[in-house]
Amino acid sequence: MAHLTLAGVSDDGSRLLLVSDAGGEFTLDLDARLRAACRGETSRLGQVEMTMSSALRPRDIQTRIRGGESPESVAEAAGTTVEKIMPYAGPVLAEREHMAERAQKGSLRRRSGEGARVLGEAVATHLRSLHAAAESVEWDAWRRDDGRWEVVAGFSTPERTGTARFTFDVPGNYALADEDDARWLVGEQVAAPAPAPHDDLAQVRQRRAAATDPTPEQPVAEQLTFEESLGADAPLEAFLEPAPEPEPGADATPVDPAAAATTETDTEASDRSEDPVSEEPQVEAPAARRPVRKSRGRASVPSWDEIMFGGSKD
Repeated sequence: MAHLTLAGVSDDGSRLLLVSDAGGEFTLDLDARLRAACRGETSRLGQVEMTMSSALRPRDIQTRIRGGESPESVAEAAGTTVEKIMPYAGPVLAEREHMAERAQKGSLRRRSGEGARVLGEAVATHLRSLHAAAESVEWDAWRRDDGRWEVVAGFSTPERTGTARFTFDVPGNYALADEDDARWLVGEQVAAPAPAPHDDLAQVRQRRAAATDPTPEQPVAEQLTFEESLGADAPLEAFLEPAPEPEPGADATPVDPAAAATTETDTEASDRSEDPVSEEPQVEAPAARRPVRKSRGRASVPSWDEIMFGGSKD
């Protein structure tokens, strides 16, 4: 191994200049590791190296391991290997194992008010009743954000398989079952899930909504003519409404349409005969037939004598 001697510092102050016994020149970078070695802080050399090659600080690595993460997941997040983080993860993993053992020796509080039992003994007693070994349970623990520890126990029996979760209070040295798997593992009766309630009101509302749904609109039938709707052979009285009662003082004598038409025709003929100036008879256009307005009251039907002679039979 060549022996190097310090010859000086580079102009920028970032490197040391070294020379060998043979006169060879060398340089050495002034970094954090070299400064720590010069100060005698040999214990920090590994931490400095880890900080430079990892995206997480050693404290962050331990915090994540203590919170329940595995070394593999932390190493992946740090962008390094498991071997490089184990010097910091190892002590925390031992702490988690110690807290799981301490919780098994702590008391188990039950909300039913019965006497306290030891958590590990309660689990072993229940598993023996099922002909299962208590050693088959895998215990672990990690610290939650509120400072309390969560203890988990993975189990597998012919009757049930799951992961029981307990809350371990370190100052009080007791554990509480957090869910049904934990209560079952310590031998407590776990109620079966209640069936969904039968909602009669919802069914009544559905039936009522179905009953009140609007029915599809029926196609509108084509309008029939007056003759088709009433019939051409029906008597005239069938299409007329009852005549209203005459008011006092009003003339109740009906006007004969035929007589009025005859009078108008005679008058027009007389006027034409008295006009000597006209050389040619003027042909008048036939008047347009005025539609008969349908009366709401029942019209009086004239007799045959009134139609022929234009007067009332009285």
